[in-house]
Amino acid sequence: MRLDKFICKSTELTKAEAIAHIHSGVVRVNDTITTQEGTQVHANNRVTLNGRRLKARDFRYILVHKPAGTICSNIDELYPSIFNYLDVDKVSELHIVGRLDVDTTGLVLMTDDGRWSFNITRPAKGCCKVYRVHLAKEISIEVVSKFKSGVNLQGEQQPTLPALLEIITPKEVLLTITEGRFHQVKRMFAAVGNRVRSLHREQIGDIRLDVDVGQWRYLCHEEIQSFSK
Repeated sequence: MRLDKFICKSTELTKAEAIAHIHSGVVRVNDTITTQEGTQVHANNRVTLNGRRLKARDFRYILVHKPAGTICSNIDELYPSIFNYLDVDKVSELHIVGRLDVDTTGLVLMTDDGRWSFNITRPAKGCCKVYRVHLAKEISIEVVSKFKSGVNLQGEQQPTLPALLEIITPKEVLLTITEGRFHQVKRMFAAVGNRVRSLHREQIGDIRLDVDVGQWRYLCHEEIQSFSK
């Protein structure tokens, strides 16, 4: 973790205030004065501010059921932010792990642990995301094999990684992917001549959505650790 972030997570200081303290020479890492805010600190490092040892607050891991018409942003823009549904301290320290479009609903994970979120969003980690998709036109069985082989998205040279498509009804499917390209699900169906009418994320890894729309909860220890397997 960056030194300035560590100080913010250990005190009530803003980022600007933390950087000012670092530059003034009152911060030590392992008893050495450190004046670079980008210095990386780890769990076994001893960080002091004006001689007082700092201890970072515990990381937080949160599941939210995103409603339609909200955005995965820390602030309100044209649409309201999904963060409005949380009742937690220092909400600005949280970030979203895999954003959803404004009209997409379902499971969103939030955390202030950057290493943890990296394990989820990095394609090489192979973390599965499951979406329930309602389509404008009936889907053909041939699309199952096309998605399994990978499809070419408009404007991109690299085909998608293999995806699992399960047909529920002619116009309703479950799609499991391990990537998170821009508007990927919508573009995948567009590539086979169809259109997504509604999109809902039901699962990330082993974590399934289990709260009502607009509700949230903390993840349990087993859920948090499931991404380290």
